[in-house]
Amino acid sequence: MADLEYLFIHPLMGTDDTSSGFIVEAVTYGEMKDNMLQILMQHAEFSGFDHRHPWFLPMHCQPNWLESTHEHCTPTFPAQAPTGIDENALNALEASLRQKKFKLALRASPSQKLPGSGAWEYVLITASHARTLPAHSLPGLSPKTTIVVTDVHNHADREWATSNSAQMTTTEFLLNRHPPGKKADLTRLKLVQLLALIVADADTSSIEEVFRQEPKLAYSLLRLVNSAANAPRSPISSFSQAINLLGRRQLQRWLQLLVFADQNTGQHVNPLLQKAATRGRLMELLAQEIEGVQTPEWQDAAFMIGTFSLLDVLLNMSIKEILQHLPLASIVHEALADHSGPLGQLLKMITATESRDLTTARNQLFKLSIAPEKHLNAQLIALNWAAQISRQT
Repeated sequence: MADLEYLFIHPLMGTDDTSSGFIVEAVTYGEMKDNMLQILMQHAEFSGFDHRHPWFLPMHCQPNWLESTHEHCTPTFPAQAPTGIDENALNALEASLRQKKFKLALRASPSQKLPGSGAWEYVLITASHARTLPAHSLPGLSPKTTIVVTDVHNHADREWATSNSAQMTTTEFLLNRHPPGKKADLTRLKLVQLLALIVADADTSSIEEVFRQEPKLAYSLLRLVNSAANAPRSPISSFSQAINLLGRRQLQRWLQLLVFADQNTGQHVNPLLQKAATRGRLMELLAQEIEGVQTPEWQDAAFMIGTFSLLDVLLNMSIKEILQHLPLASIVHEALADHSGPLGQLLKMITATESRDLTTARNQLFKLSIAPEKHLNAQLIALNWAAQISRQT
């Protein structure tokens, strides 16, 4: 495993709850990681992302590929050179990139004083570190430096960061349910029950009747299936047309995502939609790399597991309560309930990644025999696909 190094891509969220950039990380520094960074920056999917959003890439040597990606990446330097990295070489690289007018980022360290405003275009700082600083430290830094707060594991830290001049944060806090006592989202629970009809292969008329009773759901569904991510040749204007054009299999997938879409005519972004879409697509793609589970049925199950794995957060209910409402196949039920089976292990890898437990995520990938290049490819495709959906809904 020492020869394998995986890259993990973490989306960043802006103050408006929309995607605003990406942090790229690995467990350790090394030559393999630099090779993987080159694959990332030269990947065909990369051009599909909004390049106004920064990609924070860790620097530890003079990469040959960096010159051709000037506008597409933000070289990110540690406050202190990691063990085994030549500090003089790192300083020389920083000076060279400054001379070439690159926008640079610094990873702040509790053992080092914060730089002055404008010394770096970006400063990445953990929530725990930021909260130990004197009052007004971040606001004082913000006039000429964009502040990115990382390791934001709860909603309180997210609110604190955005009220203290952070323009971007990581999204670990989205994995937390609301405090106990808050009622379940009954509107979306109705949608879960509708989805149960689809899973059980109910007749079309029964499903269509539910949409007639819930016009907001119908509106949201039609907006979703007409998105750029689906791009039908002519607009889909009715539920029956959606079934005819998409088929039951594809319709089921859109309904899985519809659970997370805003039910108030799209006036507010629900960041869980993009995360659920990313999980579903990533699970589907990586399932193809696991020996013995490459069938279409398993890929469908993988997509469902990925999207449904956030229902507990969305509905503020335990996953076991939710599963009582859904007649799911055993492989889906077991993966969601207790991470059983290869698809459950794949879900465990994704949740570890999103909580930034990268050692656990890497070990899971190694156990599943998923190569670093395949994992990176799947991440880029899934993130790009989910971003397109989010922009259109």
